[in-house]
Amino acid sequence: MPSNEGTKQEFSPQYVDLVIVGAGPAGLMMAMWAAKCGIKTKIVDKRGTKIFNGQADGLQCRTLEIFDSFGFGHRAWIESNHMLEICLWNPDKDGIIRRSDRIPDTIPGISRFQQVVLHQGRIERFFLDTIESCSDIRVERGVMPSKMELDESLFEDNEAYPISIRLRHLSEDEATPKQTATSANGTVVQDGLFRSNLAPDDTQELLNGAKLNAKANSEEIVHAKYVLGADGAHSWVREQLGFKLEGDSTDYIWGVLDIVPITDFPDIRMRCAIHSASEGSVMVIPRENKLVRLYIQLTRTEKLGEGGSRADRSKITPETILQSAQRIMAPYKITYRKLDWWTAYQIGQRVGTQFSFGERVFLAGDAVHTHSPKAGQGMNVSMQDTFNLGWKIANVVKGVSDRSILKTYQSERRKNAQDLIDFDHRFSRLFSGRPAKDVMDEEGISMEEFKDAFVKGNLFASGIAVEYGASILVAKPGSSTKQGDGTDVAVHSGLRVISTPSLAPKIELGKRIPSFKVLNQSDARPSHLQELLRSNGRWRVVTFVGDIRDSNQASKLKVLGDKLASPDSFLHRFTPPPPARYDDVFELLVVHNTPRRETTIFDFPPVWHPYDEVDGWDYWKIFVDDESYHEGHGEIFKNLEISSQGCNVILRPDQHVSYVGPMEGYEELDKFFSAFMISPRVTTKAGT
Repeated sequence: MPSNEGTKQEFSPQYVDLVIVGAGPAGLMMAMWAAKCGIKTKIVDKRGTKIFNGQADGLQCRTLEIFDSFGFGHRAWIESNHMLEICLWNPDKDGIIRRSDRIPDTIPGISRFQQVVLHQGRIERFFLDTIESCSDIRVERGVMPSKMELDESLFEDNEAYPISIRLRHLSEDEATPKQTATSANGTVVQDGLFRSNLAPDDTQELLNGAKLNAKANSEEIVHAKYVLGADGAHSWVREQLGFKLEGDSTDYIWGVLDIVPITDFPDIRMRCAIHSASEGSVMVIPRENKLVRLYIQLTRTEKLGEGGSRADRSKITPETILQSAQRIMAPYKITYRKLDWWTAYQIGQRVGTQFSFGERVFLAGDAVHTHSPKAGQGMNVSMQDTFNLGWKIANVVKGVSDRSILKTYQSERRKNAQDLIDFDHRFSRLFSGRPAKDVMDEEGISMEEFKDAFVKGNLFASGIAVEYGASILVAKPGSSTKQGDGTDVAVHSGLRVISTPSLAPKIELGKRIPSFKVLNQSDARPSHLQELLRSNGRWRVVTFVGDIRDSNQASKLKVLGDKLASPDSFLHRFTPPPPARYDDVFELLVVHNTPRRETTIFDFPPVWHPYDEVDGWDYWKIFVDDESYHEGHGEIFKNLEISSQGCNVILRPDQHVSYVGPMEGYEELDKFFSAFMISPRVTTKAGT
């Protein structure tokens, strides 16, 4: 970066496919897609430091599956603390808290992963390492946007750069979070109040400060095709668009302590939900490196805020938070000598009015939904927002898909955010409310109702239950507007395809495909099905053929293979010209249940073992439902209830199921892709 002390610096304009504002987990997930798909991207963050103590820590099952698809799931799995059991503590008839129940933290069998907790800084490190290993994308810190201009007349031109953003570079001092130094037994601890919703927005303050600092007062103009605002609850991008968050705040104020506890509470290394008779509630989250996070209800809110108004954060200290925990957890004792981090927040549930402007500027994460953190959803849902969006923008930028697919982002993720707020609204009130003394206590919270909400909420919280409605990308029956957030994302070109879910009832349309072990036909290596579905932007067509010793199944597979291999097939129509290959866009996989020893890859049509003059045959497309030597039998046909007639399954690049149909239904496959994919060899959309 050029330096010119005492004068404002200007940079030559840059042209990029994507600008990401905010380098938290949501922004980094977007950058990960850009890195994997080769999209020219600029990512900036107004903070000068990468890693904060505290912040989010819970990783749900689906999030770990996503991490694994990018190649770093094992790092999170190894380093994290695994959460296997939840203990519920409630007051007995005498008002003394006692363990009333134990339940599994993750519903057994729903995923090959369970919920874990790990410091957000480590999670961001995994992203940064992987992004740097496969691209030249680097986070530019201490940089924030100061002006954004949109040329709406260019929005439908896929080659245009209709967005201009002016970026301002801050000084190191301005880019350093203003945190309160808290002395804890001689050590200095940073708090998280600067990122709490009890803190005001500091964006304008930073901009004003930069104007007065000649050294830092450098600017550059960036022209972009797309912009993502992943810049938090006080989103600058959202403010520029004039969008709002709608919802309400409660008068429940919670404090958070990350401590190494000194306590006689027996379940301190279990996840616990503790309800006291009259002093409020605590959630215990055991973490890595002997740490424990306590979410502590501050019941004496009259000292902290007036009439439900925003609390005076200066009156909230680690000591006041700990005192609340001690009252709630009595007669057990709890204190600490090591405090790692602390913060406080006021529970609020809000959803953005819109998630995108013209399908050019998008919002994700806290910029479009806020809620309480106790269900472990904030970071997970934020990352899943951009996991949904990243591949779509990449497909459009690369000329594979037309822009119609971008509308599905708001339809799918805003509906998910609304569902999350409904869940959090009920859950946070059950958690914060006073336990009912008996069945006649109508004002109190039923502990049975709380347990039921906890159990049902675990499935929702896992991320496994996320289901996208009918759209141009999901071949479901029914109305796309009713199944989403009201956005019209239906197929309008006469190319609508409807799935046949009865062929595989456990492969649910709109959900991520479940995972069971299969064996590679060539070398007998076992893999989970999801391990084959790497996040690289490719669509998958998975053919479950059944037993190819059945002449009928073998015949259907041959016909399908011949049609897929035809020069006129969608594989070739929607693939860029050479040297690109069809498997840059599509990946074909086949799973059969013929005994592995009675067949070879050469018993399958060549489209599933293509030949390359340099690399020879492809041995990684044909898999068998058979028993492995060391890891048992996945029984994928049985577990997914796949018909003996077989089926074709289309999987989106994010592993969600687009279509289930008959093996002999090549024409439906072609029709599905023709609704939104672009042939690079012609100027109009194929199939219209």
